[in-house]
Order: sequence, then C-alpha cells, then structure tokens
Amino acid sequence: MRVAVQSAPFDIGHETAAFAQAAAGAGAVVTFTGIVRDLSGGLTAMEIEHYPGMTERAIRDITLQAVSRWDLIDALVIHRHGTLRAGEPIMMVATAAAHRAGAFAAADFLMDYLKSRAPFWKKEITASGAAWVAATDQDEAALSRW
Repeated sequence: MRVAVQSAPFDIGHETAAFAQAAAGAGAVVTFTGIVRDLSGGLTAMEIEHYPGMTERAIRDITLQAVSRWDLIDALVIHRHGTLRAGEPIMMVATAAAHRAGAFAAADFLMDYLKSRAPFWKKEITASGAAWVAATDQDEAALSRW
C-alpha cells in the first residue's frame, strides 16, 4: 500500500504499470485518475492546500480501511497539492484484488472519501478572482453509501 501527497506531477502510465506488476495474485486492477477541470471556461489555476502529516495520515487510515474491507492485495493513492492547471492529473487511485467487484468497490469508496473528506482545500483562480471549492450535496450523498 502506498499513499503519496506531492506537488510533483506523476506519470499515469508508469504508476499503473508498476502497480499492476507488483500486485502478485491479483485478478483485477482498477485505476482512476482525476483531472483538473475548467467547468467555467475561465480557470487560470487551481491551488490545493493541505496540512503535511495530517493529510497523509488521514488518507492512509481510510486506505487501510478499504484494504481490510475488500480484502485488497494492494492499494495506491496519489494526490497532488500546489498550483495545478486545467488538464493536469490531480490524483490517482489504484486497487488490486482477487476479483473485480472488490477492486471496483474499494476504488469507488476511496474516491468518495477523497472527494468529500480528505483534508485538502481547493481554490479556483480565474481572471475575475479566486473562490474556495466546497463539497457538493452530490459528493456528500455518494459518501453516505458507505
């Protein structure tokens, strides 16, 4: 299991290949990569802040829950912080399990947690100013499934 909170970009293909190769005995590997979106058409950048140590610990704890709950062979969470531009990968989740149902469910669970509970603060910067991004009702409803 690996959790990385980093400012540096990551290579989706490399991370996926390395994760799959190391997941000996897996019958399924599921990956998801989140990309910075420009929904308004005017995004200059997204700034992501976190508290070092606290953020990694919180993500590690929820990842350990997923590993245990779905009997995962392995799990990976990468989340970036700092200033990101539209189109850049912001995060990645990978899960490996004996069967696809567990791998998909665990990845979905981790994504719902990251979207609404992980201790990150996101600010969208546009030509007209900056605004903090709040969790949506839809994000909260997704988390309630678990």
